[in-house]
Amino acid sequence: MTQLVLQELPAMEAVPAAAWNALIGDDHPFLRHEFLHALEASGSVSPATGWVPRHLTLWQGEALVGVMPHYHKHHSFGEYVFDWNWADAWERAGGRYYPKGLTAIPYTPAPGPRLALADGIDPLAARERLATAWEGEAAGLSSWHLLFAEAAEVATWQAVRPGLLARHGVQFQWHDAGYGDFDGFLAAMTSKRRKAIRRERRLVADQGLTLHRLAGEAIDPVALAHFFRCYEITYLERGRHGYLNLDFFQRLRATMPESLLLVQARLDDKPVAAVLCLQGTRTLYGRYWGSEVMADCLHFEACYYQGIEHCLERGLAVFDPGTQGEHKLARGFAPRLLTSLHHIADPRLGDAVARFCEGERRQVRAYCTAAEQGLPFRT
Repeated sequence: MTQLVLQELPAMEAVPAAAWNALIGDDHPFLRHEFLHALEASGSVSPATGWVPRHLTLWQGEALVGVMPHYHKHHSFGEYVFDWNWADAWERAGGRYYPKGLTAIPYTPAPGPRLALADGIDPLAARERLATAWEGEAAGLSSWHLLFAEAAEVATWQAVRPGLLARHGVQFQWHDAGYGDFDGFLAAMTSKRRKAIRRERRLVADQGLTLHRLAGEAIDPVALAHFFRCYEITYLERGRHGYLNLDFFQRLRATMPESLLLVQARLDDKPVAAVLCLQGTRTLYGRYWGSEVMADCLHFEACYYQGIEHCLERGLAVFDPGTQGEHKLARGFAPRLLTSLHHIADPRLGDAVARFCEGERRQVRAYCTAAEQGLPFRT
């Protein structure tokens, strides 16, 4: 068999979209060439924003057989697996934490595969080859981090490098249990929660708000511009601009409209709030939200209930609405344990991080078990 050759790419445009996408499954829009290229072409991901693309690719002769998005990072913004304390401790001790190596989807805390391989490529051999790249970087980088990996991928990476440190987190996801429609979903809940959700939905309607779902080509430039205004409001309320700019979203609309779902809230037929989601063949990913109005329960309706209805109508099995939020439990979103992997070059820092991760894993697993008790479904 032809030897696997590793090449590092300085930008997504260095590889044809068709060759990259041929390795990506249909359920992972964030791994698509169009999404990653839009981040770079819009300037949202660049050396100026602290993200230096160093994408890792595997080749057999002229054939691209493996791709892994990879960056050198000069800070820890936009990752959602927080290592600021590690950096602070190491730099207080006289070390240098940045730059570091990062395998992740920028600004996107959605679990999924981080390495895509062609059929017939040995996953262990591929990871062995890739590991030589980030281990070789250790002279210049403090560490390597793979964020929000799938469980099967975690096991394979740890088989290749048993010393990789695992760090756990929790997100809340909705799974279709054969509900049929939204009424069927509510019927599976306790009477108390069923009534509470219906009351929340009525409250939104009683305020004169109507919800509209626009998919693909139905998302016109005016609707997208309004969404972006709402997206920016979410960040401006915290005193900063969003990580992503309008050019990024316009590029998504132009290059991968079939992956977009826009939920729009209107008052007197005028849009006042919006949620932009991405979707694959079985999963809906809720990502970006903002509102120009203060309205009771609008966030629940736009960000959760509309997504659940969309999944049930389109036959999507999973709804991942994004990070945080124990309030999702009462609305039928179950806790899911997530794992990220970390390689620390200096053994002194590595030992300290290993102890931290071990204690954190116990706490997160206990929290996940306790959170399951808060689900509102009838037993």
